[in-house]
Amino acid sequence: MSEITGIRINTNAKLQMGTFHVAVWGCQMNVYDADRIRDLMTASGYVEKAEPDGADVIILVTCAVRAKAEDKVFNQIATWRHRGVTNDETVIALGGCVGSELGQQIIEMNKGVSIVFGPRTAHRLPAMVAAFRATGDHIVDVKAEALEKFDALPEQGQRGPSAFVTIMEGCSNNCTYCIVPHTRGGEDSRPEQDILDEIAIHLEHGVKEIHLLGQNVNSYRGLNAEGKVGRFSSLLYEVASIPGVERLRFTTSNPMEFTDDIVQAIADLPIIADSIHIPVQSGSDRILKLMKRDYTSDSYRELVAKLRKARPNIYISTDIIVGFPGETDEDFAETMRLVNDIKFDSSFSFIYSKRPGTPAADLEDPVPLDHKRQNLYVLQAKLEEYASMYSQQMLGTRQRVLVEGISRKNENELKARTSNNRIAVFEGSRDLVGKMIDIDVIKVMSHTLKGQIVNA
Repeated sequence: MSEITGIRINTNAKLQMGTFHVAVWGCQMNVYDADRIRDLMTASGYVEKAEPDGADVIILVTCAVRAKAEDKVFNQIATWRHRGVTNDETVIALGGCVGSELGQQIIEMNKGVSIVFGPRTAHRLPAMVAAFRATGDHIVDVKAEALEKFDALPEQGQRGPSAFVTIMEGCSNNCTYCIVPHTRGGEDSRPEQDILDEIAIHLEHGVKEIHLLGQNVNSYRGLNAEGKVGRFSSLLYEVASIPGVERLRFTTSNPMEFTDDIVQAIADLPIIADSIHIPVQSGSDRILKLMKRDYTSDSYRELVAKLRKARPNIYISTDIIVGFPGETDEDFAETMRLVNDIKFDSSFSFIYSKRPGTPAADLEDPVPLDHKRQNLYVLQAKLEEYASMYSQQMLGTRQRVLVEGISRKNENELKARTSNNRIAVFEGSRDLVGKMIDIDVIKVMSHTLKGQIVNA
């Protein structure tokens, strides 16, 4: 195994080093990491290709939360090879949480993978690529200090009108089903000024919306300007006060850390979007205890009630796991009761996926997969019903939207995002891309709103 530190590589050279392509699966933090990898490779002399065909280096950033994501990335590698998209000369770097999870096993599973990296070592990629090209030896490099990469990464490039900003790495909650503490490590927060400096660069590039990211974003504890440990609510006030920030989002919030000061910030700061994501995972207190989620279904209801009092037009989305080991019909009924009480706007809902090395992987699981699938179908049908209800309620309303680009289905229409995270399409000139404008909702389609520019 090659040691990167044993080879002197000038990764700052500005000559043409080759071409690269980045593919990403998983959460917004993976999307952020992929974008920063693009900045890094470009600064190191590589040119990005929109498609993998003919790229000298293909970088895959993927998730480890569910086995399905891992399967997708290995299938993609095999498909590219079969179709001739890649060959023996292609450098394939596989990373993200799956890199930390499997490490050396990835090379043993697929010799076509040249490099394995983790969320904390992405900043070393140019050196890894250079080392592999120099020696031909596979490289596995997945360990580093949590915040090391932020100091090593170059200035970020343009992202469009909305930009992700990671404010912390890792998670320390150790929920029994979750592999993230293993793949991303424990919680470590970036200093407040580093975050504000990154946001300032995005604003210079025309960004209007900032989306703060953390595996457990509301447990942020970075050092502030006074050298004291800050709180997430204080960071929200700081970001909201920056001229040029027109909308502020954050993901993902844990109910255990959603304190009253954060609720107050949402009440005080209209710049915070109307859509708040708070994973509940289950409505059964018994299952929540098995998951090591330190709240109850009633305390979750109380939190949502506080948020709706603070912001009456707030929309709550969530995550729900169906079929956690030992989940009974009564447990599932409790989840459905919570869904009907809260009336979630949307949810990432999926069947429990066993992750090796997590405590839940050792629990007995007698519930048949077909039964879990049926429960998932029932849950998703109800969630879709509520999402449709909220969309219908928007008909005839005026919405402030951020114009993100051109509609994929109709090049004569623009695509924008509402404060409650819905996509709206409407006719308008392309010079509106990147701007915040007002539209009237004139039609509600299955998953999209049809709008008309105000005073158009």
